[in-house]
Amino acid sequence: MEDILTIGGREIKNRLFIGTGKFSSYETMKRSLEESDVDIVTVALRRVDIESKTENVLNYIPKKCILVPNTSGARDADEAVRIARLAKAAGCGNWVKVEIIRDNKYLLPDNLETVKATEVLAKEGFIVLPYMCPDLSMARRLVDVGASAVMPLGAPIGSNRGIKTKELVEILISEIKIPVIVDAGLGAPSSACECMEMGCAAVLVNTAIAVAEDPAAMAKAFADAVSAGRLAHLAGMPHSTVGAKPSSPLTGFLRDV
Repeated sequence: MEDILTIGGREIKNRLFIGTGKFSSYETMKRSLEESDVDIVTVALRRVDIESKTENVLNYIPKKCILVPNTSGARDADEAVRIARLAKAAGCGNWVKVEIIRDNKYLLPDNLETVKATEVLAKEGFIVLPYMCPDLSMARRLVDVGASAVMPLGAPIGSNRGIKTKELVEILISEIKIPVIVDAGLGAPSSACECMEMGCAAVLVNTAIAVAEDPAAMAKAFADAVSAGRLAHLAGMPHSTVGAKPSSPLTGFLRDV
């Protein structure tokens, strides 16, 4: 049976999602998206210029991709809702990544305002993917108000530190019945693979791909790592132990004969 993620009634084959910031050029971004064959692409509304015929980021995103505008720059629920509505009015569809950040130093999301915005947008028919600090109570509230997935951070945005919130994310995977998608901080394909081995539904990567020496090759590496991690999870990861367990019998040596 083909392993397909479903969000908002749409089938998603590639569990690597890619953000569109920080690329040196739109052409480089386009090659990265094509090389990794992604299905989901996030974009900040501020980079969408419908009037431009040459420098509109939308012109460089493969047609097959589901476009997910994010509410980057929003500092409260009202601003996030307004940005989402503007994106929809501009023709970007009804998917939205709710991102509300007041903290300028660590760029950590405001969970309370995120819940408020998610509730409003879900009632308006948006497919809402809220970016959040991994907290079980808040994740449950996001489920209750209509989130289509939850997107806990792995580490601060752009830090490339990997999955530093692993134990908290594992709790969400265990307790939350909608997809858990790790977003932010994953600096290497191995970190993305680790998230998938844990049972995450998908991961979102931007900085680690965009600032690599060869972004297209790095995008492909992340896509392969995500696929490998997902396969390992489905295969059944073995439990770790403190003591050693021999893979071959310790009896029957020549001296025992």
